Amino acid sequence: MLKSMIEVKNTLVHQDIVTHNFVCHLQKCKGACCIEGDAGAPLEADELPILDKIYPKVKPYMNAKGIATVESEGTYVKDFEGDFTTPCVDTNKECAYVIWENGITKCAIEKAYEAGDIDWQKPISCHLYPIRITAYPEFDTLHYDRWSICASACNYGDTLKVPVYKFLKKPLIRKYGESWFNELENKI
Repeated sequence: MLKSMIEVKNTLVHQDIVTHNFVCHLQKCKGACCIEGDAGAPLEADELPILDKIYPKVKPYMNAKGIATVESEGTYVKDFEGDFTTPCVDTNKECAYVIWENGITKCAIEKAYEAGDIDWQKPISCHLYPIRITAYPEFDTLHYDRWSICASACNYGDTLKVPVYKFLKKPLIRKYGESWFNELENKI
């Protein structure tokens, strides 16, 4: 039986991240996590100047509503709790960086990255979803954010038998490094 938290370097990882399965199923959810919620995507302090810097190269990939939002509110905003997030069009609806392809949300930032126009893929909170990080001065805690809009991803993950942490291997390595990921696997 696993403990409720697994200590890996300077993090505590909730056991649900290794015991529950998850694989995004965009054909079912249509990327609802990018258009639902009470605020934009959480941002880390070091991501704020990156958004300012890359915006001119991301802008050509954005839609008119997203551009208007960023140009009136900025590349990031403070939410009702005082945390920095991506801005949302139509107040707490879709992220300003959302674009639509065949009825599915995509990210203009990631499109610019894939095209080679920028070298930053997207905010780490987006890349890591459904893992959410709570940062403390000495350590981070990682937990699995369950949301009803992701039910199809949970079912798909169960079908494929892919735990959350394995589905999110690349963003976990992006955030904490390969040795961190290997240590997590060794502790499971």
